Amino acid sequence: MIDVHIVILAAGKGTRMQSALPKVLHRVAGRPMIDYVLDTADTLAPRTTTVVVGHKAEVLRAALRARPGLGFVVQEPQQGTAHALLTTESALAGQTGTLVLLSGDVPLLSAHTLATLVEQHRLAAAAATVVTAFVDNPHGYGRIVRLETGISHIVEDGDATPAQRQIREINSGIYAFDLNGLFESVRSIAAENAQSEYYLPDLVGIYRKRGLTVETVTVASPHEIQGVNSRLELATMTRAVRQHKNAELMAAGVTLDDPATTYVDGDVVVGTDTVLHPGVSLERGTVVGSGCEIHSGVRIVSSRIGDHTTVLDHCVITDSVVDAHAVIGPFAHLRNQASVGARAKVGNFVELKKTRLGDGSKSMHLAYLGDAVIGSNVNIGAGVITCNYDGTHKRTTTIEDGAFIGSDTQLIAPITVGEGAYVGTGTTVRENVPAGSLAVSAGKQRNIEGWVEGKKKRT
Repeated sequence: MIDVHIVILAAGKGTRMQSALPKVLHRVAGRPMIDYVLDTADTLAPRTTTVVVGHKAEVLRAALRARPGLGFVVQEPQQGTAHALLTTESALAGQTGTLVLLSGDVPLLSAHTLATLVEQHRLAAAAATVVTAFVDNPHGYGRIVRLETGISHIVEDGDATPAQRQIREINSGIYAFDLNGLFESVRSIAAENAQSEYYLPDLVGIYRKRGLTVETVTVASPHEIQGVNSRLELATMTRAVRQHKNAELMAAGVTLDDPATTYVDGDVVVGTDTVLHPGVSLERGTVVGSGCEIHSGVRIVSSRIGDHTTVLDHCVITDSVVDAHAVIGPFAHLRNQASVGARAKVGNFVELKKTRLGDGSKSMHLAYLGDAVIGSNVNIGAGVITCNYDGTHKRTTTIEDGAFIGSDTQLIAPITVGEGAYVGTGTTVRENVPAGSLAVSAGKQRNIEGWVEGKKKRT
């Protein structure tokens, strides 16, 4: 097999985005658009992958740090696509095979199209192969000019004649090149165009004049080669990606009450017979089991929801796990490795942070449970707080199986409430509570009769 080398162009500022963020880091359906490009490129098992960076280069490098094996070259200044490719010459020195050139702002190119591009390029022993598409409105795109013998050259929109602007076959900016002699040929490109830039499409005409083979691969769906150049186009592409994901979910047995207002990232998994109500957002690898019901206004990020769980309206769940048959909400907040056991209940305005709530336990109203380990069948009353921060360190509260924590209790960590113990309402717990004990801290109630009338006379 001939080696494949990937080059991804990501140096542009993206002026129309009006953003300090590199354009390719803007998110399409929850993921930076360049992530889609890199994932698709990886399906070719390339020997090397090089990203051409420029505007905010260090920001882009940092964002891609978690991806192993990437190489980076800097294009500065940005003088066109041919100049961008030329900056990779030293990175690819001594390499042979096929170079596949992709754009970091074209996220929907399919692995099938990419495989077809490489295969057709090899079978034709071509010097270059261009991905093209037929579109109804080709404005702004380079046009594919053909002769009876095949492609003649590519003309940019700004340099095209009125007749050429009627051509509907466009250049996608995605190519396969034979590395042999590529960079020498790129150096022969002149900046003789409306933008005074070095256009890589000019290489097609140069190769044809030299009698070299230039092939094309035409995609059936033009949306595959659609780029993102503005916030409007970003929103349009995100909508298309989300609609596709929602269609997949419904085909797999998930009910979406209103697909137009349901936002599910591409890497999210949802089980059969789960119902998603309007305004639900499922993000970043979340897994929702079968037979669940997720009500309106819920946002779940990087979390796992067990089978037959109900999440009521307006809950936020991040980096957490909820086991089967639990009930969460409404208006509950689970975060930072919170864990809710099977059949447990977390109710109105209850927050769990880095806390394990055991099987069958419940905290139904107005509680903060942070850095706590709570056993099974525990009842947490309204207004309970684990005081987990001593000003320097986070401390752990442990509540063992079957304990009962009365309303308005403060648990000063580190502390343990033993199995089956009771803590009376309004108690401040500063010492461990033995199993089976009752802890109280309030003094005896004293009523002062006539106090109110006396206060009125004094004022």
